[in-house]
Amino acid sequence: MGDVASMTGFADATKTTTSGTVTVEIRSVNGRFLELSLRLPDEVRATEPVIRERIGAAISRGKLDCRVALGRDPTASGARINPTALTHLLELGRSVAKVATDARPLDVGEILRWPGVIETGDAAAESWREPLLAAFDEALQGLRQSRLREGAQLRTALRERCTRIDEILVQLRTLVPRILAEMERRLNERMTQALGNALAGSGIAREELSDRIRQELTMHGMRADVAEEMDRLGAHVAEVRRTLDAGGGVGRRLDFLMQELNREANTIASKASAIEMTTAAVELKLLIEQMREQVQNLE
Repeated sequence: MGDVASMTGFADATKTTTSGTVTVEIRSVNGRFLELSLRLPDEVRATEPVIRERIGAAISRGKLDCRVALGRDPTASGARINPTALTHLLELGRSVAKVATDARPLDVGEILRWPGVIETGDAAAESWREPLLAAFDEALQGLRQSRLREGAQLRTALRERCTRIDEILVQLRTLVPRILAEMERRLNERMTQALGNALAGSGIAREELSDRIRQELTMHGMRADVAEEMDRLGAHVAEVRRTLDAGGGVGRRLDFLMQELNREANTIASKASAIEMTTAAVELKLLIEQMREQVQNLE
């Protein structure tokens, strides 16, 4: 049985470097295609193509938000203050103090952690690369496992609803012949009485009258019969199970199958000729809608 993955998940990872710490966070939600929002500090901007390539190889669908944060170590070799950034930050602080007189001024630690205040040389910038990629791979693996765990739960929920649909179909296959037979009996009585009164003295033989009634009953029975719809519904449910068992990128195929399931359930509802059929059709539509909502989460 292949794996089924959800499109929602979260994972993070942190690694230590000679220049500080690097933290990677990846969040994913539903999406028709693979959409990636990547936020990287300038020091590691060169790793963007590698990160995009690795995400594309591991994830096929979903809207992903990947953030990388660097915790710079002021004591690291090659680190120095950027006087322009520092001056600009201090000017901003004084502007805030003029408006919010009770605001607390920034302390040294907060100033040093402000993006751009500390600069690193090329060697220090290169030192971020390998720890960043290691943290990214760990976070990506965590995200994948998170999506697989949720995917397994969604598969279980979908299979449970498939089982319930099969149970309803079994009930309908027992009920429908009895319902149609009773409907034909009542219709036959009414038509015999109505046509007999209307055609009295018209010269139409009783055999011809009976033939006309049988034709009307046959046409009405064909319009009310839902055997084909139930067969197709059962076939679609079997295909849902087969797709879930195969695993992989099942989301789009299952979404199409939900449309087909809903089409058959709507037809059964439109042909319902007894309260039992109407109730069954309503429950079918509710189950299919629940499945459709779950399928929207699958990769």
